[in-house]
Amino acid sequence: MDTEKCTSCKAPLSEPGWTKFTCPKCGEPIYRCHRCRHQSVSYTCEKCGYQGP
Repeated sequence: MDTEKCTSCKAPLSEPGWTKFTCPKCGEPIYRCHRCRHQSVSYTCEKCGYQGP
């Protein structure tokens, strides 16, 4: 089984508080661990290069 990873830090999403949403530009799934969410670490969509907070 493949474990999803945070788009920002690549950590496995094993702890509570992570989220999944779609890229506003292309619709690709974006995964965020609780640490990156709370610290507002930027992310880059792997498909289209969109950068978000």
